[in-house]
Amino acid sequence: MWCASTGTRCRWSTGAGIGPRMHFGRRIVTPLLERGSAMGLWGQAATPETAEAVLRRRLDALGMPPFRGFATHTNRTVLLSITARGVLRMHRGYAWAPDRVLSAIVKYVRPGTRRATRRSAEREFLTFPVEVHAPPVRQSRRGVERPRAGDEAIHVRLAEMHRRLNMQHFGGAMPAIRFRLSSRMRTRLGELAVDARSGKPLEIALGRTHLKHGWAEVEQTVLHEMVHQWQAESALPVDHGAVFRRKARAVGIEPSARRHLGHGGPRRTVD
Repeated sequence: MWCASTGTRCRWSTGAGIGPRMHFGRRIVTPLLERGSAMGLWGQAATPETAEAVLRRRLDALGMPPFRGFATHTNRTVLLSITARGVLRMHRGYAWAPDRVLSAIVKYVRPGTRRATRRSAEREFLTFPVEVHAPPVRQSRRGVERPRAGDEAIHVRLAEMHRRLNMQHFGGAMPAIRFRLSSRMRTRLGELAVDARSGKPLEIALGRTHLKHGWAEVEQTVLHEMVHQWQAESALPVDHGAVFRRKARAVGIEPSARRHLGHGGPRRTVD
């Protein structure tokens, strides 16, 4: 369930068996060092390999459930996720987090954790400024997605679609939101970016390949993300729980994180 305009990013998408999977970022605020953090183990000059190894050891000591794999990264658009293959991925900056933050992560990913406990744990680990300790690797120009010919017309059509659906299903109460087209979203149709600090919606991202499925399918995805936008604007959890399903049925879309495209097409994830 991350944003260029503010220098922060945060996205929700569906995790494998743990409810929402978080993609977050935030304004950088240098924190006070806390007792129980990893600073005494290596200081600020840790190598990525050392940070990952110690983070894994600390999580195991705190009771982390078993996963098929473990990996760290410095991608500020993804803080914590579980892949379809059961690999736990998290931001390397958590290696410097105090034990209470890592304990919250363990609670969050542990199967069977009650929803209220998971939400509380989520708030706990989102407060830690991971980018202060493990800044993102600078992308080369080749890695930056550039606008393409025809994008402007697509954005105009998406903005008009959002206004129409807003009036039709939400009484015009939701503010306009920025759209982003992504060529990297191969299996996901769309996702909503939410600011990790304020909880406010920042952007809706759509996979470029999804545009090939036709505007009727794109509208279903936009409306799905607008339900998430409504959740965020209403200070509700941004997930696919009971509130989402009720609202999805009310606006006439499939109340699920995945749906078939067209008649008998493949099921794709809508975050």
